Amino acid sequence: MTRIGLTRGGAATAGVAAVGLLLAGCNPGGEGVRSEGSAGTTRAPQGALHTTPSPSATARYKKVDAVKLLKHAPKVGPDVKRSLAKPCAADEYPVEVTYASLTGAKSPDVIVNVMTCADSVGIGAYVFRRRPGAPDGYDTVYVNEQPTVYAGVNKGDLEVSKQTYAAGDKVCCPSGEDVVTFHWADGRFSQRGRPYHTDYSKTTAGGATPDDDTGTEG
Repeated sequence: MTRIGLTRGGAATAGVAAVGLLLAGCNPGGEGVRSEGSAGTTRAPQGALHTTPSPSATARYKKVDAVKLLKHAPKVGPDVKRSLAKPCAADEYPVEVTYASLTGAKSPDVIVNVMTCADSVGIGAYVFRRRPGAPDGYDTVYVNEQPTVYAGVNKGDLEVSKQTYAAGDKVCCPSGEDVVTFHWADGRFSQRGRPYHTDYSKTTAGGATPDDDTGTEG
C-alpha cells in the first residue's frame, strides 16, 4: 500500500494520515503531481482543503526508501528512530512521502512525515535534498520533531503546520492549527511572512456554529 506525491510548486494543506500508512503521500496541488499505488482511508483535519491536480508523465523523481533514509539520517532524533524500529502492522510504517521542488536542486526534494501508529499524530517532519556523496545520497535540510507537526508544499515553499488542542480536546479533534511557511534561499530554509492560526469550526449540539471562529495572529 504505497502512495507517493510529486509536485513542482503546488499547494498542500496539512492532513493527518490513517494508522499504518506505508509511504502514503498527501494531495499537493498544482501540476506535475504523480501518484503510485493505493492509499488507505485518510483523515484530514477540520478546515483542511485538498486539491487533486492533473498527473504528469514527464515528471522525474527517484523513489526512496523513506524508512531507511530516516534511520540513517544523523539529524533524525532517537525517539523517531525508535518509533520506526518495527512496522505498525505487517510491513506498513506510519510514514508519508512527497516529492517536490523546494530547494532548486536538479532532483525533486523529499518531504517525509512520520506519525504514531496508535493515533496517527505527527511526530516528525523532514526535508531531504539530493546530493551525490551524502549518506544515502541526501542531506537533511529541514527537521521538526514537535508533536502534531506536518510538512507540506504551498506554491513551491515548505509549509509546516501544527495541530493545537484546547483543554478537553480528544486526539482526533484538535481545536485549531498553526501554520508557518518557509522559503529556500542562500542554502537554507527561512521563515516567509507571518505564521497564522486557524480555529476549527465547532458545531454545538443544537446545530449552531460559533461566530467567526477563524483568526490570524502575527
